[in-house]
Amino acid sequence: MKKLLTLLIAVLALGSCGIYSFSGTSIQPDVNTVTINYFEYKAPKVNPSLSNDLSEALRNQFRKMTRLEQVEMDGDLELTGEVVGYDVQAAAITANEVAARNKLTVTVRLTYENRKHPEENFENKSFSAFSEYDSTNSLDAVESTLCAEIIDKIIEDIFNATVAQW
Repeated sequence: MKKLLTLLIAVLALGSCGIYSFSGTSIQPDVNTVTINYFEYKAPKVNPSLSNDLSEALRNQFRKMTRLEQVEMDGDLELTGEVVGYDVQAAAITANEVAARNKLTVTVRLTYENRKHPEENFENKSFSAFSEYDSTNSLDAVESTLCAEIIDKIIEDIFNATVAQW
């Protein structure tokens, strides 16, 4: 009974402070809106859908995991980013010096502005993620699956760095 009472007090204390939530966010109570700008594509190697997929995935993450209203401009929080890297490299080399596995890496640069709490702002912070694939597959054959995995990782990192502050 004592453990249950302690747990109940802890839950009430965390819930009443208005900053923390069970979704892992730590958004100040006076922050109500977010603007997530389209991520420009500036990587030398082109993936025509990556910017749109990344932008939409980030908007969906904020929609699902926060109480913030998404607005077109001048949100209390504003995220502006660009895809700056889209690279394929050998990840594992065989004894015959042939790539057994390749690695697709995507790098995003993000600027985060918190208009209510500017001490949380950051500029041009890089977020990068990769996924490996068997070199017997062409990039075209696995690209959409790899990009979905990579986007998930980058979105989680961006979300944690902005509103979860991990």
